[in-house]
Amino acid sequence: MYFFVLLHAEITEITEITMKKKLLVILGMVLAATVCQAQEAKNNNLEKAKNHNLEVAKNLEIFNALYKNLDLMYVDTLDANKVVTTGIDAMLRSLDPYTEYYPEERQKDLKTMLTGKYAGIGALVRFNQQLKQVVIEEPYEGMPAAEVGLKKGDIILQIDDSLMKDKQVNYVSSRLRGEAGSTFVLKIKRPTTGKVMTFKITRRSIKMPEITWYGMLPQNIGYIALNTFTGEPSKVMRRAFLDLKKQGAEKLVLDLRSNGGGSLPECVDILSMWLPKGQRIVETKGKLKRVESEYKTRLEPIDTVMPIVVLVNQETASASEITSGALQDLKRGIIIGTRTYGKGLVQVPNVDLPYNANLKLTTSRYYLPSGRGIEMKEGIKPDVEVKPDTMANVTLYLDRLDSTEVMFNYVVDYIGKHPTIAAAKDFRLSDADYEDFKQRVIKAGFTYDQLSKKQFAELERSAKFEGYYDDAREEFEALKAKLDHHDVARDLDRHRDEIKQLLEQDIVGAYYYQAGQMQVGLRNDKTLEKAVHILTTEGEYARVLNVER
Repeated sequence: MYFFVLLHAEITEITEITMKKKLLVILGMVLAATVCQAQEAKNNNLEKAKNHNLEVAKNLEIFNALYKNLDLMYVDTLDANKVVTTGIDAMLRSLDPYTEYYPEERQKDLKTMLTGKYAGIGALVRFNQQLKQVVIEEPYEGMPAAEVGLKKGDIILQIDDSLMKDKQVNYVSSRLRGEAGSTFVLKIKRPTTGKVMTFKITRRSIKMPEITWYGMLPQNIGYIALNTFTGEPSKVMRRAFLDLKKQGAEKLVLDLRSNGGGSLPECVDILSMWLPKGQRIVETKGKLKRVESEYKTRLEPIDTVMPIVVLVNQETASASEITSGALQDLKRGIIIGTRTYGKGLVQVPNVDLPYNANLKLTTSRYYLPSGRGIEMKEGIKPDVEVKPDTMANVTLYLDRLDSTEVMFNYVVDYIGKHPTIAAAKDFRLSDADYEDFKQRVIKAGFTYDQLSKKQFAELERSAKFEGYYDDAREEFEALKAKLDHHDVARDLDRHRDEIKQLLEQDIVGAYYYQAGQMQVGLRNDKTLEKAVHILTTEGEYARVLNVER
């Protein structure tokens, strides 16, 4: 029995040793295979890098040889700056819309893009189709144009010794701009009086306000229209939000429609007002580790429970999308409007190049708290979609495409006859005012292309092609006769409310600038109406907020 136990123990020990040896052999084989695979991967990567470098060197050599031959033998003398810059621009366009080359002569453009600032008079100008001259469209509040007394409609005659007759907008605008502190003489003609006036103007650094307007809406709703994330909008936003809370705001509408973005740190600091400190907002990932970052809120919040609705549209981009997307991901706010632009790429704005040139270079992508990206195909999908109203064809032509400039002239004349008007929120054109405008339009001989006539012509062509026209000739001719009767007066009555609001916006803008225009524009805003409905209907905000996305 003792011998059997010993024998059993020896057999067990031998078996365990054998198993260990087998295990070591297997582990060795796995390790060897792993090492081989790693070495093979390394070799493949080295081979790919080598091939890539060869391709780069080959194509640069081809480009260099191609240009030398062009320069030597092309029938005309090449402008090196123009030809090479065109080639660079075409190359960058094949990558993404945001990687851009700035040669030395475009450094001012780069600076303006980065800061949102330029030096000038602070006024929007436009080409008047009736006069064939550039006129003042809108002076900005607190800027040199407004301070010296320029008004909407003023015809720009001369800048210093240069006549501006028959010049296009870009030409005139470039001469209104210049170095901050520089002074020039501007000669204009005021259409309401016919008087020629001369102004001495000193250019200043011009920057559009971060907030277009903020204020209280009915039922304790605060409203902020944030125009940009360039500059220092977080400070302005903080002051505006605290002021609204003092006024009794219990809910907030943040309007980011047509906000093209700006500074990412400013975006994070704005979100700090409504999210806990240390909350991850966004991270950037790219090819190089040094361009990867994680952004977290770094300030103490002001209010982490107030209901927030963010308004967006297809021009909401970049930092605006991060703001709305982060609030959506973290269930801290709901998004209303249309799908946003989808700018999910991050740029380094000033990569230095030889000869004082610069490259704005895309280096990484944004990723929101949920891990999703926001590039072109994605954007931010709103929780509640509200499509904006489309402008009637008659209104579009009156506002932008009318060669008689009847709407512009009416507004200029109205301003000339009224030194003051009611507050922006209270101003309304009377029925008599609108009737006066209507008669002016008819008397001016205003016409426009009717969409229904274009569609009818297409239908008529299709019917003839497919052989149906002859059987329905009477119906086609009857409809054509009706469409040919271009009743402008009827269309002005049919779209009265839409046209009237545009007139009111233009008039109010001359007295109360962009803030006033914004208040008038919000009167019949479907997207804002939906936001107010959700914020004021019991249980609706919580229901939308908690829907699984």
